[in-house]
Amino acid sequence: MTAALALPAAKLALGVAGQVAGKVVGGLTSALDPAKAKAKKQADDFEAMFLEQMTQQMFSGTGAEGPLGQNGTGGEIWRTQLTNQYAQQIQKAGGVGVSDQIMREMLKLQSQGASQA
Repeated sequence: MTAALALPAAKLALGVAGQVAGKVVGGLTSALDPAKAKAKKQADDFEAMFLEQMTQQMFSGTGAEGPLGQNGTGGEIWRTQLTNQYAQQIQKAGGVGVSDQIMREMLKLQSQGASQA
């Protein structure tokens, strides 16, 4: 294996290992506490929506021409679906950290509400 292939292969292996570990830990969390699992899903959904808005902004200045020569309404629909998929894949790969912060805040607010009741 050449040095040019070793680094991408190592990054791929680390990414897969991180995803497996995250699923194991996430599975344990959801099995132990349904409220945390629900908060995690809501935070992940919010992060995906945030990332979709950001990727739409990135593509808004690219003009009307694209790889498929899309113009008009069809091109806009295609671009929207593409940015949606980009956002979902970024979020599934670990996102940008928005989800974790939102989940912590949601759980903090829930615990404060429970202590006041």
